Amino acid sequence: MPKAKLDAAFCLTATCIEGKRKTDWYSDSMPGFLIECRSTGLKTYYQRYHDQSGRLRQMKIAAYGDITFENAKKAAQKIRSEAVLGGDPAGRKEKQKAIPLYADLAEQHLAQAKTYQRSYDSTERIINNHVLPRWGKKRLDEIKQQDVAKWLADKRAGGLAPATVEKIRTMFSRSFVLAKQWDIYDRNPVQDVPRLKFNNARTRYLTAEEAKLLLMACDCSSNQLLKPIVHLLLLTGARKSELLMAEWKHIDLEKRTWHLPMTKNGKSRHVPLSHAAVAIMKKLPRHEGCSYLLPDSRTLKPLKDFKTSWQKARKEAGLEDVCVHTLRHTAASWLIGNGADIYITGKILGHSSVASTTRYAHVANDSLLSAVDAGATMLDVD
Repeated sequence: MPKAKLDAAFCLTATCIEGKRKTDWYSDSMPGFLIECRSTGLKTYYQRYHDQSGRLRQMKIAAYGDITFENAKKAAQKIRSEAVLGGDPAGRKEKQKAIPLYADLAEQHLAQAKTYQRSYDSTERIINNHVLPRWGKKRLDEIKQQDVAKWLADKRAGGLAPATVEKIRTMFSRSFVLAKQWDIYDRNPVQDVPRLKFNNARTRYLTAEEAKLLLMACDCSSNQLLKPIVHLLLLTGARKSELLMAEWKHIDLEKRTWHLPMTKNGKSRHVPLSHAAVAIMKKLPRHEGCSYLLPDSRTLKPLKDFKTSWQKARKEAGLEDVCVHTLRHTAASWLIGNGADIYITGKILGHSSVASTTRYAHVANDSLLSAVDAGATMLDVD
């Protein structure tokens, strides 16, 4: 274990002893500080120390030439001081290196989500398109709360809808929740990022005249399924996904009921069918070997979407501000407008709480106003 007066001049000319693979030159004044000289000509600064268990530990400081001798010496003194005070700088560094990249965590997150999520495609899309490009190559401990907050703010400033930004925030946070459950990492830098406040309640609904215009436009569509789809969404208040996945075995035309074995909130429900809805269903073509109500005629599997024909129809009807979900809101507003209370309307729509149905309270109020006006008319009072 050769010792030397380790200084800038010595380190400049220090070499490996001839015939050896490497030589460690130790400082004669600072315990554990050394420069390793290899036969290849490479030189590296290290600091050695004993941890609290008495084990000899070695921590690399830097390659010779990457930093000055003085800076190497200061780093060595810092390592030794931490060790004297009971720390283990090399062990701490090893733990940091063991912390995985977010890309590794995301892979496990997606694998877990795929086992149970009905909306897995959405989870995969958010993580792959938004989260991984920014954080995939970062170790979990490198992801800081302030950086996450700025990233989300930039997403919003870039034109993403508030609801989309909130989905991204929630999904990113979920990754860290899972990391804690799996004993991978115990800190969540997303958790305390303020949630963006927004009102995502869509209150747009169709008038009877607008609905007629829309159905007329659908009737002219080359997509023969468009009109029955739109008509049934208006008459049942069902979600688009619920109708596209509907099967004949769950529909009883005699009792006028449609059973949904699984809905968005994870519960089953029965949808009462009006005579008009039953009449439309009876006219739908049946395909041998196919159980779906509205299948793609080419594949006999559930229709994935009808975006192109829908956009064309609503444009022709002059209703470009209307989305498919507006049909569900319209069904709710018609129910309440015709005397159904908020509780009954919520049951038909499959809302998990009354709060979801209260957005239609103004429609109920309009009905009440009409009722009191009718009463006043009966009194014939000026």
